[in-house]
Amino acid sequence: MAGIDGGRQLAVLALMVNAFVWGVSWWPLRELQSHGLHPLWATAGVYLAALALLAVLQPRAWRGLAGHPELLVLMAAAGLTNVGFNWAVTVGDVVRVVLLFYLMPAWSVLLAWPLLGERPTPAALLRLALALAGVLVILKTPETPWPLPESLADGLALLGGFSFALTNILLRRLHRTPPATRVVAMFLGGTIAATAVGTLAMGQGLVPAPVALPSGALLVAGLLGLAFLLGNSALQYGAARLAAQTTALVMLSEVLFASVSSVLAGAAQLSERTWVGGALVVAAAAWSACAAPGEDRAGAAQSAA
Repeated sequence: MAGIDGGRQLAVLALMVNAFVWGVSWWPLRELQSHGLHPLWATAGVYLAALALLAVLQPRAWRGLAGHPELLVLMAAAGLTNVGFNWAVTVGDVVRVVLLFYLMPAWSVLLAWPLLGERPTPAALLRLALALAGVLVILKTPETPWPLPESLADGLALLGGFSFALTNILLRRLHRTPPATRVVAMFLGGTIAATAVGTLAMGQGLVPAPVALPSGALLVAGLLGLAFLLGNSALQYGAARLAAQTTALVMLSEVLFASVSSVLAGAAQLSERTWVGGALVVAAAAWSACAAPGEDRAGAAQSAA
């Protein structure tokens, strides 16, 4: 398609890879939970293994942490994202959790202006409305309540979505830091946050102690770790090159991936509502991909700081 920035398309594709990983991650997390391993311990273990692999492949990335103290905020945001989403998706309805998580575009619009100087344009707001309309079409039925926080899963999903919006904005703000160091910071944040929250929750009797896994479950955990590593790298690439609102919109495709994967696993039925809502989400993502490079935000020059 003439006039479309190829690098922008690649960035959008990278974000969709990350959205796919997160959209289907509920299955391996629930599979590990069925073997007695709570998602907080699964997150801590998987991320710790990924950190060990990064230490072998990118040893210099660790040294970069000391030179960039601002990455501590990214660590905290990424850690809370994983705690919120990974816990919520195993105790709540998958699609409802993803919907609440993907109120993220609203958080992004609110956070990007003060943190990046990115004022949303009418076109960006229209794409946001289109994508959120698709989400509501998928989730809202006469039998289900409106997506208001009503349970632990709802609260965790909202926490995860807000933290993920902040993570995406920080990735853009910190785009001058070494990419490998950002990856280490995010995985380290996930490990520390999951371990800390898991320990506190275990002390309150909310979370069982970690257990040893059989070989089959260990394979699932290993594949999940590789998938998270791939998805994180894709997120690093895409979020550092696109406006925060565009990132949030493209990542909404996770709703479609979560819905379809739930159907294929027998956890839901593929309805006309899912098809229509998914089409709206994909249309918004495609529109974002084809928009002119500066179209998603006004005042982009101020965001270079």
